[in-house]
Amino acid sequence: MPNRLGAATSPYLLQHRDNPVDWQEWGDEAFAEARRRNVPVLLSVGYAACHWCHVMAHESFEDEAVAAVLNERFVSVKVDREERPDIDAVYMSAVTATTGHGGWPMTVFLTPEGEPFFCGTYFPRDHFLTVLGALDEAWRTREEEVRASGTHIATSLADALRPPTPYAVEPAALDSAVDLLARQFDRVAGGFGGAPKFPPSMVLEFLLRHHARTGDEASLDMSTRTLEAMARSGLYDQLAGGFARYAVDAQWVVPHFEKMLYDNALLLRACTTWWKVTRDPLAERIARETADFVVRDLGTPEGGFASSLDADADGVEGLTYAWTPHHLREVLGDDADRAAGLLVVTTEGTFEHGSSTLQLPVDPDDAVWFEGVRSRLLAARAQRPQPGRDDKVVTSWNGLAVAALADAGATFDRPDWVAAAARCATHLLDVHVVDGRLRRTSRRGEVGTARAVADDHGNLAEGLLLLHQVTGRLPWLEAARAVLDAARDFAADDGGFHDTAGDAEALYLRPRSAADNAEPSGQSALAGALVMLGAVTGDPATLDAGARATAAGLGLAVREPRFGGWSLAVAEALVAGPRQVAVVGSGPAADDLERVARRAPAPGLVVLRGEPDAPGIALLAGRPLVGGAPAAYVCRHMVCELPTTSPTELLVRLGRA
Repeated sequence: MPNRLGAATSPYLLQHRDNPVDWQEWGDEAFAEARRRNVPVLLSVGYAACHWCHVMAHESFEDEAVAAVLNERFVSVKVDREERPDIDAVYMSAVTATTGHGGWPMTVFLTPEGEPFFCGTYFPRDHFLTVLGALDEAWRTREEEVRASGTHIATSLADALRPPTPYAVEPAALDSAVDLLARQFDRVAGGFGGAPKFPPSMVLEFLLRHHARTGDEASLDMSTRTLEAMARSGLYDQLAGGFARYAVDAQWVVPHFEKMLYDNALLLRACTTWWKVTRDPLAERIARETADFVVRDLGTPEGGFASSLDADADGVEGLTYAWTPHHLREVLGDDADRAAGLLVVTTEGTFEHGSSTLQLPVDPDDAVWFEGVRSRLLAARAQRPQPGRDDKVVTSWNGLAVAALADAGATFDRPDWVAAAARCATHLLDVHVVDGRLRRTSRRGEVGTARAVADDHGNLAEGLLLLHQVTGRLPWLEAARAVLDAARDFAADDGGFHDTAGDAEALYLRPRSAADNAEPSGQSALAGALVMLGAVTGDPATLDAGARATAAGLGLAVREPRFGGWSLAVAEALVAGPRQVAVVGSGPAADDLERVARRAPAPGLVVLRGEPDAPGIALLAGRPLVGGAPAAYVCRHMVCELPTTSPTELLVRLGRA
């Protein structure tokens, strides 16, 4: 019979509602029961698109023998890490500290007071039963010793969360980060490190910005070689667009097939910057296809964007996406052999069971023919079992999508993408703000109960600020200000930010991290939004707050730049200026000036357009037309040059001569 997850809003939790395990959601009720029964808590954390979460669910949580032990000897709590990143963060810190690695599913055993005493990730069924038996015996026979272990772990981790020393935001620090990345760069396949290999989206954004500011060729080489390698690989969906979560090999051939909103939003923004820097047609194609994928395949009826597409279909990983030569012949007939050579579909296979992922190492010599092949393959693929979709709308990731779509829409003259970004922002502000406080998630128009964390505020504010720049509409600026005003509840003494507000639910420690992993940390997201707000409004106090927040997280980024990409990208915007462009006037001449400005690669460039002295837009104040003609004013460090009416001159001033 169903457990206690039936009323959950999370698709991940709902996947487990019919397990024989008596799951509960995280909350006081579960821990009160554990204290009343004096039993440990099993905390299981995962997410809907997680392949190994599904495996452990099928092997263990659907197993009657496992469920019997859990129900009798433990209180079992299931958490969606995407819905409660605060819980995920504090307990993942325990997992990595005690085991040396992390991942999902995360499996942690807690005292009834919430302190972790045994940590792990995926356990096969028989091993899991052994662990359950050993922990049950330890709790019943050596409870004080187990509790002492939990207290020791909690105390040690709390000590490790001392505020970092602020690091000066200076060009030398950014040069040093580039040098360290160059030593870690994979010069054969692109990217950093070995297998599994993740798309380093924020690091690429930093490297592109660094090149745009300094002209450094190493930064350009690392970023463009990695972006092209990913774009031509199995990581990228060569038929429908969009990137998978990561590659299981170092050459990007075999993806872990789930597609996440945050990856695609961040990579869309990086590809847009790639095009601004290089004007590479491949960059434009990948940006356009990725934006179309986000809007088409992740858009929800309410206007937001779904969290992910699953790796599995009918319980088989990659079933939707893999091909054999036989499959191609069935669909393409006489075109099959030519397509197989182009897309690297081999007899031996590059994936499992003789199947291959699709790659595109070189462009086809006949683009029209290839578009026909793509269309036929995509139509055939649509008849296969399709991956599940987690239609939960996460504030933070939707903020990333708003920013990326607004930027790409303005860059590539796609007002439909800007409109999609505006619809999403409207949905977030209408549904996710409850009694003046931001919430983390919604699903099908119903807002969740979890309060927003720091990255929700930072990423949403940045998206709103980019919408304001692209559309010129003041409500987006006012909403961004309100979101960042609310973020003061997250402030730390050193100018940085905690992950949770001061009045948030108390966990065994208050999470804080400056590390950018799959997405910007709350620290760097808020720093970036504050820097952008300061540049948009010309407010020195806001810009100073952004600079202090950047400095608070920069030390980690300089020491470990692979885990500080967004902090470094924000620092580039500070060191470069901030740079601002005010375009005044209307008509085709103003359009030309605006187009040049929006396509410029200057790091963190803020662009606003309107009539002279447009109400509420500080950057346009005191900016007259020049001889009655539209003009552009280029500013740096809040000091502006003489205006220009020439798009060519504006191009030179912004660094693309």
